Amino acid sequence: MTTTAVARTGEAGTGAPILEARGLTKHFPVHKARLGATRSVVHAVEDVTLALPASAITAVVGESGSGKSTLARLFAQLITPTSGTVLLDGKAVTGRERRRYARQVQLVLQDPFSSLNPVHSVRYHLARPLQVHGLASDLDDDILALLERVSLTPADQFAVKFPHELSGGQRQRVAIARALAVRPRVLLADEPVSMLDVSIRLGILNLLAGLREQEGLTILYVTHDIASARYLADVIAVMYAGQIIESGPATRVTDSPSHPYTQLLLSAAPDPDRAEPPSLLGRGAPPNLIRPPSGCRFHPRCPHAMAVCTDGTPPAFDLGTGHFSSCWLHAQGLTSAQSRPLAGAGRGTGAAPGGAAGGADSAAGGGIRGAGGKHRAAGGAADGGKPITDGRTAPPPRPGPAGPGEEKR
Repeated sequence: MTTTAVARTGEAGTGAPILEARGLTKHFPVHKARLGATRSVVHAVEDVTLALPASAITAVVGESGSGKSTLARLFAQLITPTSGTVLLDGKAVTGRERRRYARQVQLVLQDPFSSLNPVHSVRYHLARPLQVHGLASDLDDDILALLERVSLTPADQFAVKFPHELSGGQRQRVAIARALAVRPRVLLADEPVSMLDVSIRLGILNLLAGLREQEGLTILYVTHDIASARYLADVIAVMYAGQIIESGPATRVTDSPSHPYTQLLLSAAPDPDRAEPPSLLGRGAPPNLIRPPSGCRFHPRCPHAMAVCTDGTPPAFDLGTGHFSSCWLHAQGLTSAQSRPLAGAGRGTGAAPGGAAGGADSAAGGGIRGAGGKHRAAGGAADGGKPITDGRTAPPPRPGPAGPGEEKR
């Protein structure tokens, strides 16, 4: 299954992608195996195709273990793919171009408490990339400029501090400044706010948004928080069990989610305006990626699973305006046997999907609140099919207001 994320029409980032993955797959061998037995592998990332449009923010969203961080590390060339290709400016990246590639594509790690060396000052962390890549004209001035770029002022005072003297948000800003030191074109942010207090997350998100708006930086934002993805990103790609199952413009994916898993993520996200408890239609736990389920990997948890869902991996159905969904609910021409609900499917309050011998063209829209602010049961697909959830599905979450400034812990 392959899905390509495309930026919104008429917005920044509609040109040719700077960085692209084509058919990217990564299997990790299981080290403990019985003597003579075939070694198993973890199917961490499976046949992912994803394009990062220029000067746009693409968010990869999914629960823990879905393969988001592995995908970011594949983009950063920190691990070697089992198969597939990473392209920069349309050209395949080779190992001999590692330093040139690293200068253009930088990774910001999730944990600011372990990504900085505790025995070195902030100045050392920012000086190293400038020196390694030969970019330092006036080293002290360059370091101060980097700190001011990430709003760490007065810069001369922060330059002499050590990591233990900084708050979590300040450490993450130093990590971002270190990535920006080599003047990259692409920034890979692997859950940059998940380790931070809620009160300071918005400051980091606004920093990333400013880098895109003011400097045209292309950003891959990896997160498990679909609310922050809606707030920050132009494009959202939803991952589940190593595969991209839905992608499209951020507002379209969150206002009219077309895959049951995306609807589950939205209904589970906190929303202060929600008047009643969320209706969580999914069940079970993420699959074992050593032995992933056949067909659609979400079908054991899906309340709308059909017989066809166990037989084959759904392709990426084009729902229009750059919105793609890999769900058999969007397929047309299914037989009655293929559209037969699986035993236990449809559990909960969701309506069973349509589909008979004449064709199953039901669309997964979900009862998601639109721009008007009212709940609606919207058929999210272009074919105007029947919604697969009732009107009690949660509205799209919104990020909370900015909290107090970043205080030292």
